[in-house]
Amino acid sequence: MTERNKTVISQFLLLGLPIPPEHQQLFYALFLAMYLTTVLGNLIIIILIILDSHLHTPMYLFLSNLSFSDLCFSSVTMPKLLQNMQSQVPSIPYAGCLAQIYFFLFFGDLGNFLLVTMAYDRYVAICFPLHYTTIMSPRLCVSLVVLSWVLTTFHAMLHTLLMARLSFCEDNVIPHYFCDMSALLKLACSDTRVNEVVIFIVVSIFLVFPFALIIMSYVRILSSILKVPSSQGIYKAFSTCGSHLSVVSLFYGTVIGLYLSPSSNNSTVKDTVMSLMYTVVTPMLNPLIYSLRNRDIKGALERIFCKRKIQLNL
Repeated sequence: MTERNKTVISQFLLLGLPIPPEHQQLFYALFLAMYLTTVLGNLIIIILIILDSHLHTPMYLFLSNLSFSDLCFSSVTMPKLLQNMQSQVPSIPYAGCLAQIYFFLFFGDLGNFLLVTMAYDRYVAICFPLHYTTIMSPRLCVSLVVLSWVLTTFHAMLHTLLMARLSFCEDNVIPHYFCDMSALLKLACSDTRVNEVVIFIVVSIFLVFPFALIIMSYVRILSSILKVPSSQGIYKAFSTCGSHLSVVSLFYGTVIGLYLSPSSNNSTVKDTVMSLMYTVVTPMLNPLIYSLRNRDIKGALERIFCKRKIQLNL
């Protein structure tokens, strides 16, 4: 393609969600309520873990980082979606689009790696209970969190820089509600083979490998539980792992459904709906799952409220 046919794209148009105009305000209120629930729920968990000394354990160090990741992950796309639903021209600047790609990948991958560290924590807690405090030392826990942040920084920066090298032509309409990498690659008028190869290799490493580690952890946990078939031990194990397993199922179920299911004629609508599941629904449900199924979180809430009530009475 000649230089004359190339155009410098200053902004992209986001088609958004396939919602009829008469239902636009209803869905706007629904998504706003979901986003506020996500922010409030994850903030409550972070604040509880900071304030309650009983929650200063490896599991809740990872959970506080996961809650922060979920809060930010939802904030990468939701405010722009809500703004564009009220806008006549739902656009995003070129630089803003690249920034959205970076932070979307960063916080999405961060949640992915934190789920792996939480699975390892549960594996050690159940399979090696007597050595738990020795193995899950503060140094190891901090190292695992720092490693998660470093790896996600590398991954997000790699794809953002590769995307920045592409040229875009006159077509600047993205059939999505955020700057999705696959949608942008279809709009590029330069060679995208390098991007596609890197995406395939990195996704295999950064998604499939962590998922395999989580599966291996739970296979070992299940094996350990079955060796000691006491009802009390089984209840304790499932109450400990149930919340984490629910979150893992939500996250990987939607991502695998989006990227590994066969495409169809209505693939754009399907992709949009599945993207909503892991960018909006999953971050909103995670704090609800951990608060409703976790006795430690419930206990922390009760202690904070009781302490507050005592201070008010004094």
